[in-house]
Amino acid sequence: MPRKIIIDTDPGQDDAVAILLALASPEDIEVLGITAVAGNVPLDLTAKNARKVCEVAGRPDVKVFAGCDRPLAHTLVTAEHVHGKTGLDGPDLPEPQMELQDQHGVDFIIDTLRAEAAGRVTLCPLGPLTNIATALQKAPDIAEKVQEIVLMGGAYFQVGNITPAAEFNIYVDPEAADIVFKSGIPIVVMPLDITHKALVTGPRNEAFRQLGTDPGRIVAEWTDFFERFDKEKYGSAGAPLHDPTVIAYLIRPDLFTGRHINVEIETKSDLTRGMTVADWWRVTDRAPNAMFMGGIDADGFFALLTERIARL
Repeated sequence: MPRKIIIDTDPGQDDAVAILLALASPEDIEVLGITAVAGNVPLDLTAKNARKVCEVAGRPDVKVFAGCDRPLAHTLVTAEHVHGKTGLDGPDLPEPQMELQDQHGVDFIIDTLRAEAAGRVTLCPLGPLTNIATALQKAPDIAEKVQEIVLMGGAYFQVGNITPAAEFNIYVDPEAADIVFKSGIPIVVMPLDITHKALVTGPRNEAFRQLGTDPGRIVAEWTDFFERFDKEKYGSAGAPLHDPTVIAYLIRPDLFTGRHINVEIETKSDLTRGMTVADWWRVTDRAPNAMFMGGIDADGFFALLTERIARL
């Protein structure tokens, strides 16, 4: 049976590729809905971008919901410097024709989990964890219904990409991340430590372009735009493609290796706010609460992406 998921997202070019991968994989994944959150760009744009991506995939039937427009405790930090003013800069995409759902994204998450059998729905956050934490605060009973949370966020060896200590998704709303990591729900973390091992090099991006399809061209143009910032920042051969690792893990978990360890979120320090304090070497007696990934088969990851995007 396909795995039932809710994608919680702030598109973002890499979020967009993750959504396409999920929608191109119906034998593995059933997307129950997509909830937008403020993150890479404000909520009005992330909700619009999610619908644009569904239309690129030829799936205007997918339900998209707008969720929280700000973090739990602090002012929203966005990333237009990476993703452009729309969040999806690169290809020229038309305004979406599909409607945004009236229901709030948090309520959709709660209602869906309550309606499904326990252990049947996986939450896939690709951005700040505001919607997930808000749902857990509003309806604590849903925690036992979640099969797993597979998220992109945090770092250990790579440390931070928005501050010296913090990865962007966690930094935007560390209070929300703290709630999620303390929820008792099984968690799988795709940190910068693996996404920086999965770079969109020239040949890998050309493989998308050579598919000869609109989705293939659009993915190539997204990553063309997206990578300019990271190549200059890191001096690397390409940009890390963060969010599709979440969906790839659901399809091919064998592409990843990690450790079940304790992960705590720093919420108080001005210096290290948003840091994921990952006990990779198990030097504390704190109980493990997350499978923290450290290795990825990058060639296998991009082969899967290319094969599935070719279906659209």
